[in-house]
Amino acid sequence: MHPRNNRALLPVVLFFFISVLLAGAQKEAFPSAVPDPSQAPGKTQDKSQNESDPPAPNGTPKPPSSQQGGDQGGFVFHKEVDEVVLHATVVNDKQQMVTTLDKSAFTVYEDGKPQNIISFRHEDIPVSMGIVIDNSGSMREKRDRVNKAAINLVKSSNPQDEVFIVNFNDEYYLDQDFTADLNKLREALEKVETRGGTALYDAVVASAEHLKKNAKLEKKVLFVVTDGEDNASRESLEQAIRRLQEENGPTVYTIGLLGEEKQRRARKALQFIAEKTGGIAFFPKTVDEVDSISKQVAHDIRNQYTLGYKPSNPKSTGGYRVIKVDAKAKGFGKLSVRTKSGYYAGQERASTETK
Repeated sequence: MHPRNNRALLPVVLFFFISVLLAGAQKEAFPSAVPDPSQAPGKTQDKSQNESDPPAPNGTPKPPSSQQGGDQGGFVFHKEVDEVVLHATVVNDKQQMVTTLDKSAFTVYEDGKPQNIISFRHEDIPVSMGIVIDNSGSMREKRDRVNKAAINLVKSSNPQDEVFIVNFNDEYYLDQDFTADLNKLREALEKVETRGGTALYDAVVASAEHLKKNAKLEKKVLFVVTDGEDNASRESLEQAIRRLQEENGPTVYTIGLLGEEKQRRARKALQFIAEKTGGIAFFPKTVDEVDSISKQVAHDIRNQYTLGYKPSNPKSTGGYRVIKVDAKAKGFGKLSVRTKSGYYAGQERASTETK
């Protein structure tokens, strides 16, 4: 991504070369807080718990191995190398969230074949989240209310979440890297230039990559707000979806503040992005509805089930895998499960332990 102010680059470069000389042979310099888009952002963290493992005293799932906890009480999660982890929301036929199911209620299918669920939990776990907001000229009068909604999203989320801010027009800027500091997030949201076009797909892809390379938590989310159709991206919608569906990709929630002249194509794109990743697309009639939507998104994130399974077709064979999850339980009637629609196997090196 692009820095807002290049004047900060000179001391960074000098510090880098001095550090290399002093260290002798550094394997890799500490990455810039504003990564280059070609390097695509995020280091992922895996976290999953076997159902039989007892919870740790602080409510954090106890990992299967002996190591747990982390720096300053942070979350450390473990998963098997070949495990696929799904985050799923369940609703009844009245679209009311169902949060009391157990493992036996779920069946996971990959490419139409039932899979053995090896880990399951339902609890509020922290997420790594990117807030990605349109900064084009047409957003000028909407940004104050959108910024307030973004801050309320963070306030309504898990206190241990880590959040970054990306503002975009025809370019995209990482105006605040991962933090839980509300003041820093507010400051980043106020970097409003409202000019240029709308490089939505490029901004979403770069933000997803930032999650992939730099996130400390396994569960990943993007919250995207725009008022127009993409007209400036190098990436196509299909390419963006392909990148979002790499293994352990983020769930994307989109908000489209669309006028009638833009509605059809822009609406379709935002729905496609959300549905393919297990998120929701919202199309409020006015910007005043964005605040309540942001709280709804926070509620959705905090009430999901986490299911892990080891694919019967090894991930090493690669290729796209279609995912479907069913839920049935006595007394609940017809249930619907929302999760990602599939993933490209072998696109991310899994690790047995990350922080």
